Amino acid sequence: MSAAAPAQERAFVVILLAGISAALHVGKLPPALPVLQQELGITWVQAGFLLSLVQGASMLLGLVAGLLADGLGLRRCMMAGLVLLAVAGAAGGLVHSAAALLVLRGLEGVGFLLVTVPAPSLVRRTALAAQATRRLGVWGAFMPVGTATALLLGPLVIAVLGWPAWWWLAAGFSAAMTYAVARMVPADVPFVEVSPAAAGHGAQPQAAPWPQRLATTLSASGPWLLALAFAVYSAQWLAVIGFLPSLYQQSGWGGALGAVLTALVAGINMVGNVGAGRLLQRGVPPQWLLWMGYAAMALGTFLAFSAVTADSPVWRYGGALLFSALGGLIPGTLFAQAPRLAPSEQTIATTVGWMQQWSGIGQFAGPPLVAWVAAQAEGWQWSWMVTGTCCVAGAVLAGLMARHLRADPVGGHQ
Repeated sequence: MSAAAPAQERAFVVILLAGISAALHVGKLPPALPVLQQELGITWVQAGFLLSLVQGASMLLGLVAGLLADGLGLRRCMMAGLVLLAVAGAAGGLVHSAAALLVLRGLEGVGFLLVTVPAPSLVRRTALAAQATRRLGVWGAFMPVGTATALLLGPLVIAVLGWPAWWWLAAGFSAAMTYAVARMVPADVPFVEVSPAAAGHGAQPQAAPWPQRLATTLSASGPWLLALAFAVYSAQWLAVIGFLPSLYQQSGWGGALGAVLTALVAGINMVGNVGAGRLLQRGVPPQWLLWMGYAAMALGTFLAFSAVTADSPVWRYGGALLFSALGGLIPGTLFAQAPRLAPSEQTIATTVGWMQQWSGIGQFAGPPLVAWVAAQAEGWQWSWMVTGTCCVAGAVLAGLMARHLRADPVGGHQ
């Protein structure tokens, strides 16, 4: 093991924890909504906006965040996002109006993007080539880990200390991660395995102007395939996780039990993320993992929503677990393929930003569409048709991605 290995490990853990801290801000709201409605008089419409503002930021600003990360510097961008999350979160615990909380929630959405968009490039640059694929797959687990932690820890903190303390706890975590990133993550310079030509220069090349990076990214097919594949995944993910409590309530699994069951479904997604990295490292083709993930999501949502399992809550819950666990193969695989499908080394973060933007679009459109189908059918029994259609689209995109990778097996900038 080289002398750089411990530093690499520390840098990777810090980057992962920074992502988890950002995800914690996304997941901190659902457990607090009942208290916020009671203490601040927040309406259901305002609650809906509070939930969707993070997705709105991703939907509108994902590409901008990617361009900023590639131009400003990856570590500097992540630290700016962590500071924004810490400040907005701390201020959120002090406000006493829904309007102020909405504004701060929007700022948290921007902070979330600034943290998560540069992370895959940082992971790749602080890892040996043999470790990069596995670590990029593990990175995809930041969202389910952060969400599950928030769903489990939030109700306890709120019950004992109140919702402002819950906001301050999340803010403090982000502040601590700002310091950790500054101390343990190098500023856009790989630890090892620098090519002789790059080593002779002693620094990363100057980033191209943002219009050039934007045009390069959007004119290439790889970023579009990644972004659309992420969109059809995230549209299903938020719809299913968001409506699970309603299904549990119908099955008599409400209250604390429903919260724990939902957190478990969200958290088990990390199994697929971690598994994707390991399987890719062992040579399993990425399209196989994507096909497996989309197939599992289709079957899982059929079991979770179909009329066939209406009287079998255990089967429904098993379907939700299948949906999440193997569905996690998809983000893990897509994050790992971003460096290969980005058109250049200098557009990896921009490509990830484009993925995040389409993820936001999927999360914005998916739940209302599933809810509309449920309203028309007067029940959830046909909701699996929406998610199944997304899975078919994802499988087609995975096939196109495989064709692209066969044409350029290592990526022109590797």
